[in-house]
Amino acid sequence: MGLEKTTRMNYLFDFYQELLTPKQRSYMMLYYLDDHSLGEIAEAYEISRQAVYDNIRRTEAMLEEYEAKLQLFDKFGKRKELVAEFEQDEPTEARIRQFLEQLKELD
Repeated sequence: MGLEKTTRMNYLFDFYQELLTPKQRSYMMLYYLDDHSLGEIAEAYEISRQAVYDNIRRTEAMLEEYEAKLQLFDKFGKRKELVAEFEQDEPTEARIRQFLEQLKELD
């Protein structure tokens, strides 16, 4: 599993974890945040490795669906870019107004 996917899933989990069931949250936390293997999670829950794998894949798909609809992670990234760009410039009144308008467009 690539670092980019792991990072994305961690962010999506941060944004949407309240929409998941307790079991989904637990599996995702163990797998992505605590770096447990599928076998370790399966052993802890006394289920098959395949059941853990299936649950994690379904949960990943759900998180991607939530993001496609709500775009919280995308807007977060765009805000970070705007702030970084804004911090490089001299904060003139016109630049501040432009920055605020760009932020408003994201909502």
